[in-house]
Amino acid sequence: MNCLKVLTEDNCGFDLSSVASAAYEELGQTAPLSIEISFVSEEEIRALNKEQRNTDKVTDVLSFPYLDDIRHEILTVENYPDDVDDEGNLLIGSVCICLKRAEEQAAEYGHSVKREVCYLALHGILHCFGFDHMTDDDEAEMTEIAEKIMNKLNITRDGQ
Repeated sequence: MNCLKVLTEDNCGFDLSSVASAAYEELGQTAPLSIEISFVSEEEIRALNKEQRNTDKVTDVLSFPYLDDIRHEILTVENYPDDVDDEGNLLIGSVCICLKRAEEQAAEYGHSVKREVCYLALHGILHCFGFDHMTDDDEAEMTEIAEKIMNKLNITRDGQ
């Protein structure tokens, strides 16, 4: 079965495969895909943010898409042969989540850490599929997709 495989060394107790699978299905993907998701410290995410975005502050999530201009594209292994791993999966990017910041935001927003981590992972996954929030229209589209997926998974603001 083709899916979006989550590669992680330490999932910090969160099963993000259901989030990845739901995004894969919602976006109509059919090829075997993979994405790296890492949990990092405040120091690590701050350093990455400074190095990659020239922003010297802690953030909640950073995404590093490996493929350009793929928004709304159905990916195929044949179109990106240089980005296929040893298992035959097309690697679309990596996501770094700061667990401490996720915990703080969950408390601030009044929902569970699970909900916050799943939302941040999904946000990063959508960036790796080419979505962004640079314009109001882009942000509205990305938010609509994310909320649809979170609702489908029954990971709500108040319920989990």
